[in-house]
Amino acid sequence: MSEPEEELQGEQRDSTKKKKKEKRSGKKKKKQKEKREEEEEAQQQVEEDEEEDECVVLRGIFKLGKKSHDVLLTRTRLTWTPITPENPTEVLKRQEEGEECVMLLQDVFAVKVKRRRAAGQESGGAVLGVALFCCRRKGRRLEEDTLHLHNASAEHTNTWYNTLKELLTGFSSRPRYLKVFINPSSHKKEAVHIYREHVASLFKMADVRTDITVTERKGHALSVMKECKLDEYDGVVCVGGDGSVAELCHALVLRAQLDADSPEKPVKPVLPLGIIPAGSTDVVSCSVHGVRDPVTAALHIVLGHLQQVDMCSFSSLGQLVCFGFSAMFGFGGRSLARAEKKRWMPSSRRREYALVKTLARLRPEDCQLSFLPTKKSTTNLFEQGEESWTTNQGLYLSVSIMSIPCLSPHAPRGLAPNTSLANGSAALIAVGNTSRSEFVKHLKRYSSSSGQFSFSFVETHAVSAVRIRPRSVIGLSEEESEEEGDSKTKPIIQSEGAAFPWNIDGELVEIANEVLIRVHPRLITLYGEEVDEAESTISCSCI
Repeated sequence: MSEPEEELQGEQRDSTKKKKKEKRSGKKKKKQKEKREEEEEAQQQVEEDEEEDECVVLRGIFKLGKKSHDVLLTRTRLTWTPITPENPTEVLKRQEEGEECVMLLQDVFAVKVKRRRAAGQESGGAVLGVALFCCRRKGRRLEEDTLHLHNASAEHTNTWYNTLKELLTGFSSRPRYLKVFINPSSHKKEAVHIYREHVASLFKMADVRTDITVTERKGHALSVMKECKLDEYDGVVCVGGDGSVAELCHALVLRAQLDADSPEKPVKPVLPLGIIPAGSTDVVSCSVHGVRDPVTAALHIVLGHLQQVDMCSFSSLGQLVCFGFSAMFGFGGRSLARAEKKRWMPSSRRREYALVKTLARLRPEDCQLSFLPTKKSTTNLFEQGEESWTTNQGLYLSVSIMSIPCLSPHAPRGLAPNTSLANGSAALIAVGNTSRSEFVKHLKRYSSSSGQFSFSFVETHAVSAVRIRPRSVIGLSEEESEEEGDSKTKPIIQSEGAAFPWNIDGELVEIANEVLIRVHPRLITLYGEEVDEAESTISCSCI
């Protein structure tokens, strides 16, 4: 090939490359332009929606207290301003600070027409205005409050009532029909009383219908959930302790698997679960409400506050044991096993007795601990890494796996403060063999601000799966002499094939073989919201 021909071919290749490059560049610019246009359209739509939400739907005059106010209603809020203020400067300052001048409709759960009725009169009566029932926040708590708008015009009042009712109906997450399970045996057997005194009236006021089942035995809720027609309901409510909550969560996931014909893979239930605390610790309720308060829990339900929550599956030798949020092996399991033998005691005394007795006979478990770590991504969400298990063999006083922070009045920051409700990861807390005094220091720090994981014998990991293989060991039994010194404790005798006690969501489960725990991100929806810390109202004096 001659030199001119080579130059010509070279120029043609360069020209072709240039055209391809320009074509790619043009496509890239076109995509960028389309993306910008889509973002601008989305932003414009958001602004239009905001403008529509802030458009005045109704305007009228009502008396609040003894003064007349100009009241404005938009699709998202209610605003009122004094018409003839005695001190205009003071009113203007109060408006700027937002003090009792604006109410968001998202905080209103009911509206009623106010009427004047004679004694014994059940219907009719002169119209006085409308009453808006709402919630106000006081720390972690939600409290019921009422705004009274007085106006004697029946036509004016009915127009406002109908409009407000229509706007409140627009909140799609709010339930209209609930399946309620009440465990009458929870804690001090106060569940029925708690529901009647604090919850039923709020449900009635918010026009929420209920279908109530009072459970008669363990597993009753599970059997009902397997058979009932769930498509009739908007949600399920549990009035009880952590054991009742765990049973209903397990039942919801199993029912979802059954309905989806998916026996192997967990399926996310359609219905959310509301938790009215009526137990002794109420860890799950504290984790989604921040407090052990039935009114707060009921208001979260009627207002439709939904929170996605991770759950774990617990299986042994390929067979599902249950679904749950937390599990304790070793100290936590043996402490609960002792407490269960003293059911005749009051719950607080029983818990303290079991804690002290297990500490006095503190012995480690010899087991193989394997876990699948999760890694933190750039979006601050946990992602499962490659199937690369980390395995350790040794003596452990306690092993805890928790997919939620497990807040409670005893541990306001939670037993697992480094995890959250829906990060797709569980906290593995493994406490190695150490002296009794050092272990007690570790336990005591749960009730304080921090530092419970700073000991050299405590290791924590963010995991997506954990496998625990206990093995029978020869050593001192629990009945042999107890050494009070600071030397490391000796292992327990565990006969071949004997079952090991596990504390799974406050329920005693005995399992003889290895246990596999897997985290299932956002498997269930609970009524509530994520909280960083719980109210601390109880302190344990037993250690």
